[in-house]
Amino acid sequence: MTEVSQIPPADWEAWAQFLGMHRKLMRRLDRRLQADAQISQADYTVLLALFEAPDNRARVGALGERLAWEKSRVSHQVTRMQTRGLVTRLECDTDGRGTWIELTAEGKRTLLGAMRDHARAIRETFFDVVDADELQAIRSASARVLDRLGDD
Repeated sequence: MTEVSQIPPADWEAWAQFLGMHRKLMRRLDRRLQADAQISQADYTVLLALFEAPDNRARVGALGERLAWEKSRVSHQVTRMQTRGLVTRLECDTDGRGTWIELTAEGKRTLLGAMRDHARAIRETFFDVVDADELQAIRSASARVLDRLGDD
């Protein structure tokens, strides 16, 4: 018998609904960001991480850890964002091989302009749909799963 058969069909259905909701929600939020702020969800995620980082900058590895992205994905994303003036690369003064990724003034302006509309989109598509008990169940389940996964 395979591992799959040990999961009841109703649980598979719940898993499929969860994945479908996540994909569709992320796609909707990405489209809204594109329309409202002319940035992608990936752009927003990087901008927010840098905005929250000390001195609005981080090394590629640290940014990847924070976002749970591979270094190559971070590097490619940063390159695209750099060409649009949202971030810049700076040499690391303590490590000649390393670079800092820093939020530019344009990146900060873009992020701050996007935040209100993005929060509204999240409220409309998620928080306005789930009630307080459901939100607590999501919060609790997410915490348990994250605890099980630990640090990668």
